Amino acid sequence: MVIAISGKSGCGNTTVSTMLAEKLGLKLINYTFRNLAADTGREFKEICQAAKTDFSYDKIIDSHQVELAKQGNCVLGSRLAIWMVKDADLKIFLDATIETRANRIVKREGGTFQERYDETAARDASDTGRYKALYGIDNNEHAFADMIIDTGLYTPEQIVDLIIDEVKRRGLK
Repeated sequence: MVIAISGKSGCGNTTVSTMLAEKLGLKLINYTFRNLAADTGREFKEICQAAKTDFSYDKIIDSHQVELAKQGNCVLGSRLAIWMVKDADLKIFLDATIETRANRIVKREGGTFQERYDETAARDASDTGRYKALYGIDNNEHAFADMIIDTGLYTPEQIVDLIIDEVKRRGLK
């Protein structure tokens, strides 16, 4: 079984993917720019800035994640998971308003709401431009997902329960 979970920054991808993988006993695949920054000893913002013009960062992360997902029995949580893993058994898009996402990022990383709001809006625009240039993907077009969950309406635990209910309904586990 492969479950692909996508959403923009601050939607809860990492939290939900981690909790879901643990609850279902599946391997978690969630390698992001944050992980790349940590692995290379570089600053996250530096990686994000470099990725705006050097698409090799995205290609390394995306191809690595797709290869890992091909092994099966995993939850892949990434910005492009639902687009990149076309044969995933369940594709989930986590959604939230930019205000909700900015507030979550403030709680996670600090700073002011306005700073995080502006950064999130800029990152959204940058990500959308990169994904269109790299893969022809519009990450604002996610209606094809099996589930679209507004994470501003639920706790992470409730979101995981909603997904598990869908897994059971589909007879996947």
